[in-house]
Amino acid sequence: MLKTGCVNPEIIAALSKCGHGDKVLIGSGNFPLESQTNPQAERIYMNLSPGLPTSSQVLEALLHLINAEGAEVICPPDLQGEPEVFLDYKNLLEKVELKKYSRDEFYEACRSGSVRVVIESADQRAFSNILLTVGVVRQGTVSTI
Repeated sequence: MLKTGCVNPEIIAALSKCGHGDKVLIGSGNFPLESQTNPQAERIYMNLSPGLPTSSQVLEALLHLINAEGAEVICPPDLQGEPEVFLDYKNLLEKVELKKYSRDEFYEACRSGSVRVVIESADQRAFSNILLTVGVVRQGTVSTI
């Protein structure tokens, strides 16, 4: 049994193939994964039941496995304030700033060849999609066996 915050074998295998600068999408339960993402990206379906797991829960698990150096989200220009899910993302990502895109810009970014892993959550909150950029692992941050 693994002793990490993420024990999903598909996620561990997919992330192990990623390098610095590759991207990982966590899509909501409403995100059009098949039509709006890189067709070569590895797809992992985590949606268990409506709302479970949330994109925030998936993000928290991923951060046990990778460093995120960037994060991109959908935020329509006419929206007053920020979607509530952004507070979750900011708390989990700490020093990583959320780069905000329009819907079309975000979809275009998700179709990019740099998107290597696509994970579907069951989140039903508005704008609960996040595109992460994999960062480097610094010396001394990896436990040895």
